[in-house]
Amino acid sequence: MIYIYRDHKLCETHSLLQAAGLAGWKHPVVSAVGAGGKTTLLRRLAREYADEGRGAVVTTTTHILKEDLPWFLTEPSENALKERLKQWGQAWIGIPGAKGRLGSVPESFFSIIEGMGVPVLIEADGARMLPLKCPGSKEPVIPGRTTHVLSVYGLDAVGQRMEEICFRPERAAKLLDKKITEPVAAEDIGRLAASEEAGRKGCPEDAVYTVVLNKADDSQRIEMAAEIGAFLEQQGVTRVIVTSFRRPERGT
Repeated sequence: MIYIYRDHKLCETHSLLQAAGLAGWKHPVVSAVGAGGKTTLLRRLAREYADEGRGAVVTTTTHILKEDLPWFLTEPSENALKERLKQWGQAWIGIPGAKGRLGSVPESFFSIIEGMGVPVLIEADGARMLPLKCPGSKEPVIPGRTTHVLSVYGLDAVGQRMEEICFRPERAAKLLDKKITEPVAAEDIGRLAASEEAGRKGCPEDAVYTVVLNKADDSQRIEMAAEIGAFLEQQGVTRVIVTSFRRPERGT
């Protein structure tokens, strides 16, 4: 399920590429930051590119988990990259690190990827699988070549204590003027997403900034997302999409 917040309401679409404003771009460089489902989001984008026959390369400036899938490439080379794109329509690349994770490829290899003329999708932040994050002083790691920034938040954070579901809760609490023991409100997500010290931190001036409200898995969260979209619109953030990548439960 994918919605675009437009004309003061949520409008459903079936294409994440359309929702993220990527459909008309030949060679975008997309950096996903924040928390609450970045990898899942990049999986969906990569699959849509593959289904279109365009192909996409997924990599990281921080780290991603290595999966036992044939399109993962742990010894990056131009030939191996081309082979995976030809066979699978996507290639996930990185250098093996600790705990089954892949780290960033050398800067020189980024140039090779860009020279191939395919969309590049980058996981540019880490959040230890938590639904909410406020970045540290050296985060996120967004390449200057980025054309689109997707700032991701998990709606399942709302109602839970900040200290339990937020990565770097002390920073978030200071920014929001709250205690880390207080529950997260829907407006808190909007305030973080609109902030130059949080969601918009490190976003290149010319990049398209989009807020992604993920895990809208029931009607209550969808209504919550609409409220956040309205709040962000008032803050000048005009691109908001709402996603759920699981089948809604009955009665929701």
